[in-house]
Amino acid sequence: MNSDFSLALHALVFLHRRGGVQTSEALAQNICTNPVRVRRVLARLKKAGWVQTREGSVGGYRLAADPARLTLADVAEALGVRFVDARWHSGRDDVPCMIAAGMAGVMDGLLAELDAACRARLAAVTLADLERRLHLPPDR
Repeated sequence: MNSDFSLALHALVFLHRRGGVQTSEALAQNICTNPVRVRRVLARLKKAGWVQTREGSVGGYRLAADPARLTLADVAEALGVRFVDARWHSGRDDVPCMIAAGMAGVMDGLLAELDAACRARLAAVTLADLERRLHLPPDR
């Protein structure tokens, strides 16, 4: 998992709580990152339909989803996030040892199961749930 998932969730909560249209600069200031990074992540959320944009001098982003229905799994899918993954594998396929030749495939299967378990858990958590965990006052 990379930090785009955290950035996206932070931005979505901020957009919901602030209401209206927010600039990438305002989002970046609250998230503590740079506006270009915010725009890159929110472009993927826009493509998924979770945010809308307005161009021009009064432009920016607004939440286009119901926080009580938008799950963290939805956000992860929009971003193409893998929660459990390995970039390096031990062993090699061309080695005569069954352990060396088979461990990478076994680990890939295990990691896929763990990733699926993460997604299943996140499917049960909504943006509204995150807001409750932040102890924010009830929605306007």
